[in-house]
Amino acid sequence: MHPPRKILHLDLDAFFCAVEAQRDPSLHGQPFAVGGRPEARGVVASCSYAARRYGVHSAMPMAQALRLCPELRIVSSHHRLYEAHSRQVMAHLHNFSPLVEAISIDEAFLDVSDLRASVEALAREVQSSLWEALALPSSLGAATNKLVAKIANDVGKRAALEQTPTTAKPVDAPMAITVVPPSSEAAFLAPLPVRALWGVGPKTAEKLSALGIQTIGDLARWPEDDLARRFGKIGQSLALRARGIDNRPVVTETETQSISREVTFAQDVSAVDELQRTLLRLTRDVGWRLRRTGLCAGTIKLKLRWSDFTTLSRQVTLESPTTQDQVILQAAEDLLAQAWHGQPVRLIGVGLSNLQSPATQLSLWDTGEDKGQDLQQALDALRERYGSDVVRRASELDEGETEGDKGTR
Repeated sequence: MHPPRKILHLDLDAFFCAVEAQRDPSLHGQPFAVGGRPEARGVVASCSYAARRYGVHSAMPMAQALRLCPELRIVSSHHRLYEAHSRQVMAHLHNFSPLVEAISIDEAFLDVSDLRASVEALAREVQSSLWEALALPSSLGAATNKLVAKIANDVGKRAALEQTPTTAKPVDAPMAITVVPPSSEAAFLAPLPVRALWGVGPKTAEKLSALGIQTIGDLARWPEDDLARRFGKIGQSLALRARGIDNRPVVTETETQSISREVTFAQDVSAVDELQRTLLRLTRDVGWRLRRTGLCAGTIKLKLRWSDFTTLSRQVTLESPTTQDQVILQAAEDLLAQAWHGQPVRLIGVGLSNLQSPATQLSLWDTGEDKGQDLQQALDALRERYGSDVVRRASELDEGETEGDKGTR
């Protein structure tokens, strides 16, 4: 019989804020939020724990955050910097195990089953080494599987935040470590609400509540065959998860599914030239990210939101996948012409999906895809070295604007 697995779930504490506090040490211990300006309908991307004590949280409109915390400092996002720090973190985690699964920019699973030390000791070593090497606070959950490790980390972080801050921690962050020993998975999960379980959204929770199922323990005690009859395959999965059973391996490579970028305007826009300029900036951003992945995009998607918050999406699948900004832009502009009829636009976005590896054989007919490759690479190199605004089209400049007056969103 194989010994129980040792799985860690790592979550970087207020990651964007931790990176910003490295850039500006005066932010340490202060209530601040990373995100857009309130006058531009900005939202909170992340906020410090000092800000969270005022009720500020991610995805909250920045204007509301300022009402809750008038002294809140607002810091602009630096996503490429966050991505660089994330790559450093993931590389550091490979010092402990080759089995590292990055599930987001600030979260990862590690399978440390082959290491002799206890899972709690390993969790503490990972946490302390990340702080010493990269000055980034983190929290970890440890268990015999991914499901329970993730939930343990969520529970541990919430409990740590409910406690009075202490000077024992090097920074104002949870830095929690929560361990669920083998054979105690079901008991650990039992008192938690069913919404804590993967696969239970609002609608499923409502259906379970109608049956009198409020906690994961209630769900674990419910007959599995009845759950399967009522919910199909998801019912069978829920029955296993409620008992803390999850045999999924830590997957070392996760394929990128999509790339997208969107912007909310400070004031609703009805001018086609401004929409086109914004599409150009968004296209340049997603195109750069696409080329960084080494993939091609087969489908281009346009997202629009009107002033009444009605949102629509339109997409087109290309005859051949592309990496080129011009091809992406042309597709996005065509979709805009089809979907937009002059109504005020609150939000616009561009997305790439159907991502795939570049074709290994040349097409019988020349699609023109290769013709702009050298120019695109040269532009990427210039922007990487000198900034995103080093090369811009004349169409990006407002009347009377000189180069350098505006930056990209």
